Amino acid sequence: MKQTNLSIFIPHKGCPNTCSFCNQRYISGSEKAPSAQEVRSVLASQVSFLELNHMKAEIAFFGGSFTAVDSDYRRELLYAASEYVREFPEVYSGIRCSTRPDCINASVMEELCFYGVTAVELGAQSMNDTVLKANLRGHTADDVRKAAVMIKEYGVQLGLQMMTGLYMDKPEYCIDTAREFSMLGADTVRIYPTVILKGTMLDMLRERGVYQSFSFDETVELCADLLQFFDEEEIPVIRLGLHASENVQRQMTGGVYHPALGEIVKSRIMLRKMTEKMKETGGSRFIVYTDRRNISLVTGHGGSNRALLLKKGITFKIKEEENTLLRIEEIKR
Repeated sequence: MKQTNLSIFIPHKGCPNTCSFCNQRYISGSEKAPSAQEVRSVLASQVSFLELNHMKAEIAFFGGSFTAVDSDYRRELLYAASEYVREFPEVYSGIRCSTRPDCINASVMEELCFYGVTAVELGAQSMNDTVLKANLRGHTADDVRKAAVMIKEYGVQLGLQMMTGLYMDKPEYCIDTAREFSMLGADTVRIYPTVILKGTMLDMLRERGVYQSFSFDETVELCADLLQFFDEEEIPVIRLGLHASENVQRQMTGGVYHPALGEIVKSRIMLRKMTEKMKETGGSRFIVYTDRRNISLVTGHGGSNRALLLKKGITFKIKEEENTLLRIEEIKR
């Protein structure tokens, strides 16, 4: 049965400060926080859809720092969600929320566990204190470590979120962050390349010429490194890049955003594997065998892998081979 999230956005509510990159209403596409009754209506409306499609969902409170919102409001939302987890266990598998690392403590964890929260995602963004301070995060890397340890001690799944290309960031800092995520026992990871939005501190720094995020190609290469690392560590990356949004596209002034970024990064990883195998084999003309599901990754987004290899004088044909990720044969002249 396919597992998914049913996201309910709590836009910027409860967050104690404004970070360098934040204009939350454009990211979530929402400005109004939902009532508990509205949450019930959303959950009720999705039961039949999930059943028909043989799907299970975690009810996910995203968009703001959930554990920092007004406690009465938070409990109303948790109670509403827990009702549906109890009543429809065949479609609702649990509750997850996202929050800041400095908004986790023992009393908060007791409350979350009481209502059956199954996963907490921390917006760590970076494990480099210089980057955190420069981007006005208001917490330290040690805050992330302490919160992560506490979440795991309560038997709740730990999600960690990171950003690439923030002010003062470097690719090596991002790799170090990934390594720390693994050491902290992350169950899931999200990777968000920085998108510069109008009205943010990053936008003002960009206008002054003192900040420029990583380029698109630098980001693709870095995210390919990160995906390969997390794959080796057997940590699922459940999101790469912001969700497709007209709001974001209208309001962005820089940074990296593409609705198919995840596909582009995965195809870059495939290109690396193809290039390595082609070098081992030698020659310039090849047959690439792969399962039908992987053909787009082999060709690359918009045929990019073909174009990049052609620049090196390499051409290839594709033949479908069931249950094969990648097998390459040289075409002998």
